[in-house]
Amino acid sequence: MSSPRLEEFLHSNRVAYDTVTHPHAFTAQETAERAHIRGHAMAKTVMVKLDGRLAMAVLPSDEWLDVARLRQVSGAREVALANESDFKDRFPECEVGAMPPFGNLYHMDVYAAESLADDGNIAFNAGNHRELMRMDWSDFERLVHPRVVQLSRH
Repeated sequence: MSSPRLEEFLHSNRVAYDTVTHPHAFTAQETAERAHIRGHAMAKTVMVKLDGRLAMAVLPSDEWLDVARLRQVSGAREVALANESDFKDRFPECEVGAMPPFGNLYHMDVYAAESLADDGNIAFNAGNHRELMRMDWSDFERLVHPRVVQLSRH
């Protein structure tokens, strides 16, 4: 079942979305493949620490996080990938590694790769490793208010 917190948030904001069930997958690339969508259309959520604060970096599954660029655009002195132990308790209704990119629901900043807007929609893990959600990019941007920046590389 997808994240109840996320579903309630989307319903209360009258956002249309699709839920796609797929065979169990751990990585965003696997998820895209098993859900039969392009890797670039599937967003992955990378948990980072910016000067010790948790934040989300959201980028297409076929791109890599450019840590130096994230440091530059965030203004943080120190940027590091977060360990699972740093964030697993922050998402009690989600399976570890399947957190949706809605940092606003978890009191954290979201940095989104500008390349995610290319298709006009965004697909992402729905809180587990067997479902994804797909919605219009404009709705995602309106609800999450991510800092949309260049932060990834191929």
